[in-house]
Amino acid sequence: MAAWVLPDHIADVLPSEARHIEELRRLCLDTARGFGYELVMPPLLEHTESLLSAPGSAQDLQTFKLVDQLSGRSLGLRIDTTPQVARIDAHLLNRSGVTRLCYCGPVLHTLPASPYATREPLQFGAEIYGHDGLEADLEILQLALQSLNAAGLESFHVDISDARILPALLKGQNLSAELTAGITDALSHKNVSGMRELGNHLPQPLAKALLALVQMYGNTGVLAQAKKEFSAWPEVLHALEQLEWLVSHVAHPLSIDLADLRGFAYYSGPRFAVFVPETSDALARGGRYDEVGAVFGRKRPAAGFSLDIKALVGLLAHPQPQAAIRAPWGEDQALSQAIAALRAQGHTVVCLLPGHESEVDEFHCDRELFNHQGVWSVRPLNPN
Repeated sequence: MAAWVLPDHIADVLPSEARHIEELRRLCLDTARGFGYELVMPPLLEHTESLLSAPGSAQDLQTFKLVDQLSGRSLGLRIDTTPQVARIDAHLLNRSGVTRLCYCGPVLHTLPASPYATREPLQFGAEIYGHDGLEADLEILQLALQSLNAAGLESFHVDISDARILPALLKGQNLSAELTAGITDALSHKNVSGMRELGNHLPQPLAKALLALVQMYGNTGVLAQAKKEFSAWPEVLHALEQLEWLVSHVAHPLSIDLADLRGFAYYSGPRFAVFVPETSDALARGGRYDEVGAVFGRKRPAAGFSLDIKALVGLLAHPQPQAAIRAPWGEDQALSQAIAALRAQGHTVVCLLPGHESEVDEFHCDRELFNHQGVWSVRPLNPN
């Protein structure tokens, strides 16, 4: 195998796609800035104890690790930027009021999320700290959807759930680790028969509630059905009422999946995922995670979302070549001044090097710079 062959699920990004990715990155960051979010740039690597501070052993398995030759300590390459932003909010900014932060940068995974996924996503996201009301949850959801709209994505729907429902149902129950794992597995796989079997080892009210929960997915009517099924659990009813409020403020197509446990150990309240018809996994995920800053000694209300811009690019039409002005190469001072003036105005000017007059791939030269009676001017190029 050639030495320059890249590792599996790692790829170079070539000119036209790279330009598209960069344009989307700017669009997303500009959209976040329009909501008042400040840009931060956390480092790609940190001490592992900081990167792996969030709950969930899967983080450890997904993290590339190395030894710092300066300190001898273990370092990790980030798989998610959210914990880093929480650290910035807790220790570097340390503000008392609401803080809105956004970011966009690469993350690295030891294993791909799906057979065709990259191990080097370009993660864009936003976090809001310091407000525990639903207004923050709604703002994050609106920012996620508006970012996708700004990118030109038209066909997608939002799936909404809540991480508090299962813990509320299991609260006070003395269940074995094996039984708890069986319950979460049955919910994750929508395994009705498996949940029915597990119900033989549970108190009857809980068994009935869990059997109902595993089937709680569909349109927004699921929320009304859930309020009837879980009327004996006040905490669940409170979560459902909050979901109803959120749903009432979203104009995009919606679905509800109360049995969705993705992010179960990460989120602490309402959560959402954005799906498109072309993919089986979510394009964007977000929600409330009030525990994210606790490991850094400052637990603050927090909500946020993230998406992979590389995955987003794959769902959009390939952009047309960028319009440009063709110019001859030369040492004439007037020519150099004309080219400089055009570039200062925002035009792309491609100078054709001697012997390579037709080698322009990424740009579509629809105009040319020509000399007429000693004056350099721009004119349209004949398409033929």
